[in-house]
Amino acid sequence: MDAIVKNFPSHTDVDGRPSQKEAEDAVRVLLRWAGDDPQREGLIDTPTRVVKAYKELFSGYDLAAEDVLGRTFEEVAGFDDIVLVKDIPFHSHCEHHMLPVVGHAHVAYLPEGRVLGLSKIARVVDIFGRRLQTQETMTAQIASAINETLRPRGVAVMIEAEHMCMAMRGVLKQGSTTLTTTFTGAFKTDAAEQARFMSMVRGFR
Repeated sequence: MDAIVKNFPSHTDVDGRPSQKEAEDAVRVLLRWAGDDPQREGLIDTPTRVVKAYKELFSGYDLAAEDVLGRTFEEVAGFDDIVLVKDIPFHSHCEHHMLPVVGHAHVAYLPEGRVLGLSKIARVVDIFGRRLQTQETMTAQIASAINETLRPRGVAVMIEAEHMCMAMRGVLKQGSTTLTTTFTGAFKTDAAEQARFMSMVRGFR
């Protein structure tokens, strides 16, 4: 993935992003606000490290799902049944508290003459995961991107994730899992196809 991630600018760019120095200064402000001294030995390089980490954690803003999904394959020998990639690990950050969201995505589609390279599905999950998100929005975005690009007979997406904004603060409920689903096409209109998807996700673990 690193090869296709664009570097953030070191100075304010035309898109209005702050410079790296401004971002590092903001981290120093937060360190002072938290009650620590950004000039002490252990924190001297922390602003640089944080900004570097954020470039990776939020690299999804510099990527477009359409670019990743652009190439499809038509030589499928008549295959038209469910294609499922399950247990795709991802990490994201909730847009409300900027705390981690960690989980797995299960993505399926019913081909209509064309199929995707399987790694592209995992990369699309990463693109939307590496942004500030709600789980509900991320689930819908993955389904929409595949549906719009591939035009299959249907798309099904399920995400299971633990939210650190629930585990580390607030109600402090460690280990609780949030599950979201989105269905399009045949998966939305045909209860049997939806049940098959759920059975395939839950089975063979």
